[in-house]
Amino acid sequence: MTTPRTGRTFRIAAIPADGVGKEVVAAGRAVLDALAKGSGGAFAFAWEEFPWGCGHYAATGRMMDEDGLERLKAFDAIYFGAVGWPTVPDHVSLWGLRLAICQGFDQWANVRPVHFLPGVRSPLRAADDHDLNWVVVRENSEGEYAGLGGRNLSARGPGGEVAVQSSLFTEVGCERVIRFAFDLARTRARRKVSSVTKSNAQQHGMVLWDEVFRRVAGDYPDVETESVLVDAMSAKFVLRPQDLSVVVASNLHADILSDLGSALAGSLGLAASANLNPERRYPSMFEPVHGSAPDIAGRGLANPVGAVGSAALMLDHLGLPDEAARLHRAIAATTAAGVLTPDVGGSAGTEEVTAALIGALDG
Repeated sequence: MTTPRTGRTFRIAAIPADGVGKEVVAAGRAVLDALAKGSGGAFAFAWEEFPWGCGHYAATGRMMDEDGLERLKAFDAIYFGAVGWPTVPDHVSLWGLRLAICQGFDQWANVRPVHFLPGVRSPLRAADDHDLNWVVVRENSEGEYAGLGGRNLSARGPGGEVAVQSSLFTEVGCERVIRFAFDLARTRARRKVSSVTKSNAQQHGMVLWDEVFRRVAGDYPDVETESVLVDAMSAKFVLRPQDLSVVVASNLHADILSDLGSALAGSLGLAASANLNPERRYPSMFEPVHGSAPDIAGRGLANPVGAVGSAALMLDHLGLPDEAARLHRAIAATTAAGVLTPDVGGSAGTEEVTAALIGALDG
């Protein structure tokens, strides 16, 4: 086992934001602090929490402080909860906080593993016969979420307004995320990359993506490849998930497919993600995939597994792979023991699952 550098303290910005984000970030912090406490001083976390989100918007008219990005630059990583609340339009909350950080820090690779955990029943019959485990790599800086476009001609009167939303695909943006996917595939048991587009109907940006994928694939002769249309890949997630290893797709398509994968694994509450700036010019951000869940917020029922899995991705990014593996083992031990929240068929609350995860760290 490799030993982390003695005495390293990592500065982490915590942004719980809204709804159950507050509960799962608190749970993740408790697990990480327990892990650090048991390291014998090898590493520690220095947390600073930022009160940004929809409550901050109600008080100030902004989802985050005007100098928020500048303040976040000093941290080693960002640990994020969930954004959104019924009192604030979703496009305001998302663009005002999460996307502002992702785009402001060029976090262009969004990594979303799909893990099938012991003790969690999957709706997929294939999960009974195969060891399913794949990862979705999402282009996280452009594509359908580039934010280009606008609304105009409202002066025409009711029914006359026009909205234009443009996707942006650049050769640089496509190549860097596709190479990232190939490099990731080389670390996995099955070296395969599945590229997803809708280039039969979207003949400009996604044809460019296909061309870049074919060119980059030539540099990785040891990696198996396939190009699949997004509708066919949606079916493949259900019918042939054992064929998947690394799936790389545009911002929108990977967003949807990764949610499908997490639902097939049992719940969005299990899903972890990393928003990476691989060049490390800016801090990367780690967050569970689920939303703010206003229906259960404050009731102590939120599933902390996605947030703790995101913490494991953060540990990997910080150069602590053995500790990341300990978190993954603790998650598997907890679900295998049947300590589950209601979203995955259990009756345990957030605090009970958190305590079980901490107790499983030494297992």
